[in-house]
Amino acid sequence: MSEIRALQSSDIPALAGMFQRVFRDPKAPASESLTSYLRNFYLDAPGQGIGIASLVHLNDNGEMTGFVGATGLPMTFEGRQLRAAICGSLMVEGREADPLAGARLLKAFLAGPQDLSFSETASEISASMWMKLRGVALPQYSLDWLRIIRPAGFFVELGRSRLSAARLLRPLARKTDDVLRRRMRPDDLRWSGIPSSWNGQGSFKTSEVSAEAFAELFVRLTARFKLRPDFSSEQLAYVLEDAKPVRAEGEAIFGKVEARTGAVVGAFAYHGDAGRIGRVLQILAIPGQERQVIDCLIAHAAERGVVALRGRTQPALLEAMLGRRISFTHLASSVIHAKDPEILQAFQNGDGFFNGLAGEHWSRLAAGYID
Repeated sequence: MSEIRALQSSDIPALAGMFQRVFRDPKAPASESLTSYLRNFYLDAPGQGIGIASLVHLNDNGEMTGFVGATGLPMTFEGRQLRAAICGSLMVEGREADPLAGARLLKAFLAGPQDLSFSETASEISASMWMKLRGVALPQYSLDWLRIIRPAGFFVELGRSRLSAARLLRPLARKTDDVLRRRMRPDDLRWSGIPSSWNGQGSFKTSEVSAEAFAELFVRLTARFKLRPDFSSEQLAYVLEDAKPVRAEGEAIFGKVEARTGAVVGAFAYHGDAGRIGRVLQILAIPGQERQVIDCLIAHAAERGVVALRGRTQPALLEAMLGRRISFTHLASSVIHAKDPEILQAFQNGDGFFNGLAGEHWSRLAAGYID
């Protein structure tokens, strides 16, 4: 008979092979770096010691045919300590032989010891499975956003993802954008770009900070939420260290935003280099200053020569993004499962904090950047 059990150290080589075949290049063997990363991420990383386990599906012959990844996240809800399980990679091989293996894996995951489970990368099929198991989709957490800064460079980058030779057009795109942006009035914020003379920071000051300083800001600026992460210092340091390496979008940038008085009103983290589409990992702001922080982030990226920014919404930021010539699309759903209706209500009201560092996008596994 088939079996579902917790991931063990001896399963890692088979897991790496499956991950390579399903999500990467099935013609190439799994690299040592992928194998090592999976072992550390799912078994040894800080936060994996709170009783939340990834699960494997074994067929009648004892061979691994399915996997659901789980990372543990301590959370706090109005003084109550909770355990959250973040659902990561869900994959099954040989569906023809056992078409319900994926559904059984997800059901077993949701039946674990955690107080709540969530995912920010659920496909339409996965989201449907969550709904059938009494999960809830969260539309306000499920939108991806895009802000174009340099239009010619943006379209060249889009083309480069399909045709590598498009990178040869970068110098021409840069000159074209310089001309277009100089011709725009300072207050002429278009969907297609931002004027070179736009003063997005206003009277606020933006400065880059270390990952350690950003960790302190993260704790301070998420304290406003009823339901929020309760990272240990070791786990938060691990998350930020994993997010620091240069990725396809560019260098990792951690920034803070201060008012004229010197008071910190927000912070942000993103990956982005000149000529690239930057990926925003986190935006944090005190209530009432969301618009200023978003503007400071965009202005910082524009100064670096980033051609566009993209990221994931949160309810606390959604209203502030309106009127900023930011476009939205739905690529994957954020879903949650919890037995306590108060927990579900907190997320439905926008009082729960997740996505970004409290989610999956910070990891090199989710970013597809391991080797």
